Amino acid sequence: MNDILAAELRVFEEKCLLRSLRTVASAQGREIVCDGRQVLNFCSNDYLGLAADVRIVEAAKQVMGLHGFGSGSSRLVCGNMDEHAALEAEIATLKKTEAALLFSTGYMANVGIISALVGRDDVIFSDRLNHASILDGIVLSRAEMKRYPHNDMVALEQMLAAETKARRKLIVTDSVFSMDGDVARLPELAALAKRYHAWLMVDEAHAFGLFGASGAGMAEEMGVAGSIDIQMGTLSKAAGSFGAYAAGSKVLVDFLVNAARSVVFTTALPPSVAAASRAALGIIRAEPQRREKVLASAAFLREALRSLGLDVPSGTTPIIPVMLGSAERALCCSKELLESGILVSAIRPPTVPAGTARLRVTVTAAHTDQDLERCVSAFRKVISHE
Repeated sequence: MNDILAAELRVFEEKCLLRSLRTVASAQGREIVCDGRQVLNFCSNDYLGLAADVRIVEAAKQVMGLHGFGSGSSRLVCGNMDEHAALEAEIATLKKTEAALLFSTGYMANVGIISALVGRDDVIFSDRLNHASILDGIVLSRAEMKRYPHNDMVALEQMLAAETKARRKLIVTDSVFSMDGDVARLPELAALAKRYHAWLMVDEAHAFGLFGASGAGMAEEMGVAGSIDIQMGTLSKAAGSFGAYAAGSKVLVDFLVNAARSVVFTTALPPSVAAASRAALGIIRAEPQRREKVLASAAFLREALRSLGLDVPSGTTPIIPVMLGSAERALCCSKELLESGILVSAIRPPTVPAGTARLRVTVTAAHTDQDLERCVSAFRKVISHE
């Protein structure tokens, strides 16, 4: 076995697609110690700079003192603790839905929700750039998948109109696309779902905490939250914590409690993690200046990188893709940036389509103006070497 796997790893390396794990020996933040080196971190999803916030840490500590660490079992056995229920109630309030349900990760949420709601006699309409966890959920559901070109509402409507035999129709999309940083056309998707009697599921993983008047996400920002059947999101990005949720009707949540295998057959989140997430939600509500800062910093950095002649698509999110094309070029540029003390990951196939390798630059509320200037200077240096 090892000889066969080693040969496959050599193929990955020859194609500049080999990956390895970096080790961080510090708290997450704008500056971290990675593989023994202090670097400015421009590849984290800790958008609001909350992962190491002392208020979140203290909330977790307090609950660990009361409830210990582990939750002991799945929620349907004896692991459903008061901190879980309190967090779900706060998420539902923020999302303005009847109920919410916690999952252990965003991956488990998407896999569990989709495979519970649809099956062999159903059809799922999925944006071509949706996250891998959505695609895996579709595969596990055994429903027929129809992928529409990215954000192409004309093509989607044609697919919906042509589908007349499905028992159920589900449209699923990211609201902010994780590798491109652009935004789904949620009002048009909601209108199409209503017109063709389809359910609509939106993954708010990279929008929750960042957009909307209260930080509830892109659905709130665009004023269509009430038209979305299933809102999914994570607590591991802007909220700086861990876990994920589904928000919607009470009937939806009750059904998922009974049918989502990634809830039924897994141990519940530690109660201290739920407490940390509750503290994060309080900060998101109370400190809108955090999301204002990160979005302003992202706009500055995006334009600064474009002014260097780099291929940076327009956008309004903290995800800034620098398009480089080949995996080899992306890997080389990432290494050169690291030599200047800037950590930016090279994103290569199969995470993105062949020929679209890139550097995925992300900005957080913790980055200073000086950090942004250092990042731009490092990119300028890399360009001068090409």
